Amino acid sequence: MSKILIVEDEVKIARFVTLELEHEGYEVKAAHDGRTGLDTCIEWQPDLMILDLMLPELSGIEVCRRLRQQHNDVPIIMLTAKDDVSDKVMGLDMGADDYMTKPFAIEELLARIRVSLKKHRVDVQQTSGTRTAGKLHIEPASYSAGFGDESISLTKKEFDLLNYLWQHENTAITRDDLLTNVWGYEFTGDTNIVDVYIRYLRQKIDDKYGIKTIHTIRAVGYMFRYENA
Repeated sequence: MSKILIVEDEVKIARFVTLELEHEGYEVKAAHDGRTGLDTCIEWQPDLMILDLMLPELSGIEVCRRLRQQHNDVPIIMLTAKDDVSDKVMGLDMGADDYMTKPFAIEELLARIRVSLKKHRVDVQQTSGTRTAGKLHIEPASYSAGFGDESISLTKKEFDLLNYLWQHENTAITRDDLLTNVWGYEFTGDTNIVDVYIRYLRQKIDDKYGIKTIHTIRAVGYMFRYENA
């Protein structure tokens, strides 16, 4: 039985989601402020967290940031009334795995929970072994990356994107495939967020070290192939 933690300050919403999840067979706990949610996550170690963005005590962004700082990789679905790209990007940058805007359909939330749990199980199975190409190297188990002796600071989503492309080295991956397999759900809107994160990776790796790793495949998407510039 998977354990799910709901961190939501609107008690009625938290109770409604709790009942629906329990009906689906999940073990559920709820917290109504960010600090309690953070402490509960660390102590209870849920398999997934549903985290509201606007919370008393600690914001959802801060809860997410602190968990990722501790290398806690619990899947996080961020829940918010805000529908702004900057909020979405901020949440994902801090390590959230998915994002839903209130009001939402419970059926969609349940579907995203199933996808996130399945993706996390696959990720855990694939986190062994260092990947190296030239001086570039990553450690999936510790979410660390480096070039020679210098470490590269990547957000969780940047790392997930690089790792997924590298797993499929020399293979063109479409933006839709990247959204499904890195962001963890079928994304039906603007795929621009993939391009944004590709740009982040190029700035931190290709541009900085004078190499070429992420190639644009015209009318398709992107490919990982290591080349010296």
